[in-house]
Amino acid sequence: MTSTECNFFCFYFIFLLFLHCSSSLTSHALDSETDRLSLLSFKDEITDDPLNVMSSWNDSVRFCEWPGVTCSSRRARVTTLSLPFQKLGGTLSPAIANLTFLRVIDLRGNVFRGPIPAEIGRLFRLRSLLLMENSFGGEIPGNLSQCTQLEVINLNFNSLVGKIPTELSRLPNLVALHISANQLTGGIPPVLGNISTLLNLSIAQNSLGGTIPDNLGQLVNLQFLQVGSNNLSGTVPLSVFNLSRISIFGVAFNRLVGSLPSSIGTSFPNLKQLLIGVNGFSGNIPSSLSNISSLQIIDLPDNQFFGRVPSDFGRIGDLQRLNVGRNLLGRGDSDPLDFINSLINCSKFEMLGIDNNHFSGPLPDKIVNLSINVNRLLLGGNQLSGRIPAGITKFINLITLNVSWNSFDGPILPDIGKLFNLGQLYMNGNRFSGRIPSTIGNLTKLFELRLDGNTLEMSIPSSLGNCQQLQLLNLSDNNLSGPVPIQIFTLSSLTIMCNLARNFLSGTLPLDVGNFVNLKELDLSENELSGSIPDSLGQCLSLEHLYLQRNSLNGSIPSSLSSLKGLQDLDLSRNNLTGSIPQFLQDFLFLQYLNLSYNQFQGQVPKNGAFANRSAVSLVGNGDLCGGSIELELPPCSVAIEPVGRNKSYLKVVIAAVSGVFGSAVLLYIAISCILKRPRARSSSTIPSSDWNSNFSYRELEKATSGFSSDNLVGTGSFALVYKGLLSEDRRPIAVKVLRIQEKGISKIYMAECEALSNIRHRNLVKVLGCCSDVDSAGGDFKAIILDFMPKQSLEQWLHPEERNANVVNDLNIFQRLSIAIDVASALEYLHYYCRVPISHCDLKPSNVLLDDDLCAHLSDFGLAKFLRKRVDVCGQAQSSSVGIRGSVGYVAPEYGMGGRVSISGDVYSYGILLLEMFTGKRPTDELFRDGLSLHEHAKTALLLNQVTNIVNPALLLLKADEATDANGMTIEQDKVKPCLASIIRIGVACSQALPQDRINIKEANSNLHIIRNTFF
Repeated sequence: MTSTECNFFCFYFIFLLFLHCSSSLTSHALDSETDRLSLLSFKDEITDDPLNVMSSWNDSVRFCEWPGVTCSSRRARVTTLSLPFQKLGGTLSPAIANLTFLRVIDLRGNVFRGPIPAEIGRLFRLRSLLLMENSFGGEIPGNLSQCTQLEVINLNFNSLVGKIPTELSRLPNLVALHISANQLTGGIPPVLGNISTLLNLSIAQNSLGGTIPDNLGQLVNLQFLQVGSNNLSGTVPLSVFNLSRISIFGVAFNRLVGSLPSSIGTSFPNLKQLLIGVNGFSGNIPSSLSNISSLQIIDLPDNQFFGRVPSDFGRIGDLQRLNVGRNLLGRGDSDPLDFINSLINCSKFEMLGIDNNHFSGPLPDKIVNLSINVNRLLLGGNQLSGRIPAGITKFINLITLNVSWNSFDGPILPDIGKLFNLGQLYMNGNRFSGRIPSTIGNLTKLFELRLDGNTLEMSIPSSLGNCQQLQLLNLSDNNLSGPVPIQIFTLSSLTIMCNLARNFLSGTLPLDVGNFVNLKELDLSENELSGSIPDSLGQCLSLEHLYLQRNSLNGSIPSSLSSLKGLQDLDLSRNNLTGSIPQFLQDFLFLQYLNLSYNQFQGQVPKNGAFANRSAVSLVGNGDLCGGSIELELPPCSVAIEPVGRNKSYLKVVIAAVSGVFGSAVLLYIAISCILKRPRARSSSTIPSSDWNSNFSYRELEKATSGFSSDNLVGTGSFALVYKGLLSEDRRPIAVKVLRIQEKGISKIYMAECEALSNIRHRNLVKVLGCCSDVDSAGGDFKAIILDFMPKQSLEQWLHPEERNANVVNDLNIFQRLSIAIDVASALEYLHYYCRVPISHCDLKPSNVLLDDDLCAHLSDFGLAKFLRKRVDVCGQAQSSSVGIRGSVGYVAPEYGMGGRVSISGDVYSYGILLLEMFTGKRPTDELFRDGLSLHEHAKTALLLNQVTNIVNPALLLLKADEATDANGMTIEQDKVKPCLASIIRIGVACSQALPQDRINIKEANSNLHIIRNTFF
């Protein structure tokens, strides 16, 4: 080749190379422009962007530098779109399918709605599709199966419907399929068993129904299986029990039956959590479970297992929880509790639940060698006998000790006071003897103590007065003697019960009994008490059940008891009481049982109220009673009148007096009629209750609020404005709730709130100073309710302060939120169970929870409250008023929306939602909760998947330096925070179940919250 030819060839080659490079660069530029336009199309479909994330998606910077966008370094193609938890709302643009190099789509924790675009199936490079915690609806696109590189699909917590697409079985690289907490139906497709690469399968909390297909046994690599809460029935296929890599096996809350295979310990060698509670499993608990060294939780409650508990569970070194309660275990076993001996080898053991089975015999001494971490021992409802081993008091972390309804005997351990974290102690229904040790007063966190139904003797220790959180005290049916310590009567914390009945207690009732201002039931019957009934008993305004029968009380029934208008049961029988039967007893509207028999009462018997119902009252054994209703069959009361001689003047006096009274009554009737018929005057009035402290006029309130100045406006609502004011007399701060008189039905709301507030008193209810029904300066109607001012305002303003953005940590820490939750639960428990009639608040939400200077919560706003008294219609059927939707959107119970009747269960639902809101930071009306997804479902699924930390307020997960100790200066361990939050969320879910019969009651919720506080703090 000549030199010329060589030069020409080189030039031609370089020219072709230049053309190729130019073409390639042009192609890359076009591809990049396609990606930019696709991203802009994605942005155009976003309608909600409260954090202004998308504002920086503009031409001021290259699209590869936009927030959430990652590009490849060589070709500048979009490989990742990641915008999690940015509160973005709108629909997902199909243009996303033009980002053909996408490997990761991460849009979790936003508010996207509408369908998942089927066009995503064109992204053949896609590996992770993370769309959980949104509001996507419609069906799962079947053509996702075309994304052959897909490894992870997570669509949890959405509102997807329809069936699980069978096409997903064609994905050759799928490792994790998470589609829990949706509305899927149609059963579990057997073809899912063809995804041989699958490690995690989570399809819990849907409505799949049907059975567990045998094909799932083909998933030989599966490690995580969660199919709980799906209404599944039938048995678990044996092939599923052969999945040797399973670590979490969750099938709880279904209708599954059958038995666990005896070889489960061999087939599940890597199992950590066995969660099969609330089903219909039966048979024996396989002993081979002890072969699984990795097991942490064995949770088998509420099934029908029988036989014995394997005796070698101690081989499971990491075991933390063994719960076999409410089964049929132990019957006919010669040594049913030998398994406890083996558990001493489990150094991390925390909870033993064997309650309500058929275990018998003595408690093994080696139980004291269990891990020091034990916090709950549930042994009640069996046939256990003998003595409680002394070393059990070493469990200083114990919160609940329940040995009730067994046959234990011997003395109560003298050093029981070492269990200083104990919140619940149930030793009732046994044969314990000796005296109650004074060290029991060291249990200052105790809120329920039951020692009833034993043979305890001698005096009640005065040290019980140290238990200032005690709500329930039952020492009845023992042989206790001596006076009741004055310290018992200082326990103002007692709200549920103080029962000392059927003992040999002596002495008098002290004036201090008036400290029981919130107590519902006081039972001191069948003792040897003497003296008179103290006037201070009339201060116990919450009493519904008062039993003082079979003592040696004397004197008359004090007039102060007229304030106990909520009494339902009153028994003063078999004492030495004298005088007349007070007329005020006939005014007790809710009195259902009245026993005054075998005393020395005399005179005229009232005719109305309980006295008109022969079956409700007993007066036998009082020889000088007369009058009353015909049903009581008492002799008439005679009036001795001598019409002659000097007595004639007396007769005239009597006639004159009667005539005067009659005439005055006629005049009073006429006066009242005239007043009612004439127009209202400019004078203040309150509801008809003598218990209220103050009457207020419009002028007084106008002055206190500086003319209802906007500067003093502290709150607004649908029916009222709330102003801060200062009373002129003592400069006391007050809150004046001025009702919007123009609103329809406002008078009914005003009267309902006044009626409720005038009849209730509790430390966690807002203190009411009075009402005002007057005319304003313009001559219009004016209605207001005057409350104690709460300086820290409402819980709403702490949970969702408008002036803060999402990145600012809320001020309430985990301890304060738990205390507020307990305060609200205590208020509801009082309304539901300890008022003279149950009251349903009907509008529980954060704005109706007010906080004082100490952040103590006070429930307020009773405008929708309803007394749940029943009436009898003409047919004799018990009725109660029905209701439409009653409450606020997001908090109202589902049954109210379907015309259901008002009930205390409706309040429990609202409380559950409030509790979840407090600890997740999400309102029930959050944009996330659409198309069937709710805050309840959101939390329930997180529990099922052990992912509670993903939904709680992140600020609560890490303790600040100043939050690391409790009120007693004790260190709070960081690793206790997560289980604490999980326990709280569990209570919120249990309260907010859709069906009323599935909800726990507020008593149980409050009790469990106290347990949590005592456990973790």
